[in-house]
Amino acid sequence: MKYDILLIGGNGFVGRIIAAQLQLAGYSVLIPTGHLAAARELRMLPKIHVEEADIHEFDEPQRLCGRIKTDGAVINLVGVLHDKPAKPYGKIFKAAHVDLPKNIITAMQLHGLKRYLHMSALGADSHGLSMYQRSKGDGEAAVKASNLDWTILRPSVIFGAQDQFINLFAKLTRLFPAMPLANHQAQFQPVCVDDVASAFVHSLSMPQTIHQSYDLVGPTVYTMKEIVEFAARKEKTSCAIIPVSAFVAYLQALAFEFLPGPTLISRDNIASMQLPNTLPVNGVDALTEVFKISRRSLEGMR
Repeated sequence: MKYDILLIGGNGFVGRIIAAQLQLAGYSVLIPTGHLAAARELRMLPKIHVEEADIHEFDEPQRLCGRIKTDGAVINLVGVLHDKPAKPYGKIFKAAHVDLPKNIITAMQLHGLKRYLHMSALGADSHGLSMYQRSKGDGEAAVKASNLDWTILRPSVIFGAQDQFINLFAKLTRLFPAMPLANHQAQFQPVCVDDVASAFVHSLSMPQTIHQSYDLVGPTVYTMKEIVEFAARKEKTSCAIIPVSAFVAYLQALAFEFLPGPTLISRDNIASMQLPNTLPVNGVDALTEVFKISRRSLEGMR
């Protein structure tokens, strides 16, 4: 069977929402995943086919692209947040943000596929301050250098019922009566996962989005401190926020990097936050102006 869409990264937080919207729009979708047991909800959707695959294996993108209709599309959502320090970035960022897009592009070209939607990030820049920004920027450069009909979408921090940003802070405010907070004045413009998903799905039927990059942001700019305060209100908890100096923040991030388990914040995250993660001056508000979406606010989060 040939599918309309290959959704890479479709078993993640954003991917599950996009998969549901794609089905509602009538598309058949193939989702590769390395965690088949965690995809039970997706497997219940009649037009969604989930199968086990390691997308980072060199031959897998080629095999999967062979199962997509010639007039179909590939959507790549893969992204990681942490890596070990290296220049210009570490192996994890390189594999996910640079090597994988290049491999997908080659696989699409071999099978005559043209339409490609790429998830990048607001602030992606090959010369950025952080490894994350640089790797995302190099991934964008590879996409733009291809002969595909590409569209790049660059969201700010994405929020939603199952996000790992607001919900992480909400959990911390339940656990601790006080929270030392690095980069408390760092600025973000959080965007709703449903709006990001809609931009991806709309792009498929909007030829004017080909060879365009779009910044996706919510309606309001918040500081990091304001986001944590929102998370505390959401959980109806009382948590004192203690801003810490840049030096203390660096030491705190360094300590987190050496602790077992998932990294809460890294030195690279701190580097990323040196610049506002907001719509650039004179930037186009793509969600409202291009995709005609009425943006959801953080306060309306369920």
